Amino acid sequence: MIDRGVSEETIILLLMLPIVATIIAFARQVIGIKGFGIYTPLIISFAFLATGLKYGLAFFIIIILVGTLTRLMVKRFRLLYLPRMAIVLTAVALSILVVFLEGAYSGRNGLTAASIFAIIIMITLVEKFIASQIERGRKEAIILTIETLILSIICYWVAIWPWLRDLVLIYPILIITGTIIINVLLGKWTGLRISEYARFRKIIKSIEPSEKK
Repeated sequence: MIDRGVSEETIILLLMLPIVATIIAFARQVIGIKGFGIYTPLIISFAFLATGLKYGLAFFIIIILVGTLTRLMVKRFRLLYLPRMAIVLTAVALSILVVFLEGAYSGRNGLTAASIFAIIIMITLVEKFIASQIERGRKEAIILTIETLILSIICYWVAIWPWLRDLVLIYPILIITGTIIINVLLGKWTGLRISEYARFRKIIKSIEPSEKK
């Protein structure tokens, strides 16, 4: 495919997708990191690949902060959900435009050269964050956002690992088969998650002595 004109980077990213998805599934099923499901951290990690981690984090933080502040300001007007979200997304888009303006005048090429499609993807995730605030409360939404961000950064570092990038090109079938097998095993996981061991450690300690008796 590469010899016939298919981009090598495109092939690598497509083969990285099952690896990244497996890492997220492992983090959820074994470690207990929830985040916003599997799609959100996956798409953010790929957005970071397009923008670079430094600028990607900057865009992500600006988008979340502006989206949250705008929601709080618009909330007092008692608008319906969709028009309210449209206003929030408009404010976020304008804030990104200001960032581009600052980058253009300060000569920061990393800002002005950032992929607009990656930024739009991150902007659309504002709705998920705000919906989580409404459904679960601000504290829970912040925790989920931090967990999502941690997962995205981990997946980003995995996706740029040179050794792994070479491996997926040399042994693509092995990579895909391996991720499927791992996910089948994860799908049958019935044990406690690592976070649950920490959360229920007092109960577990109280049960252990009674079992010994």
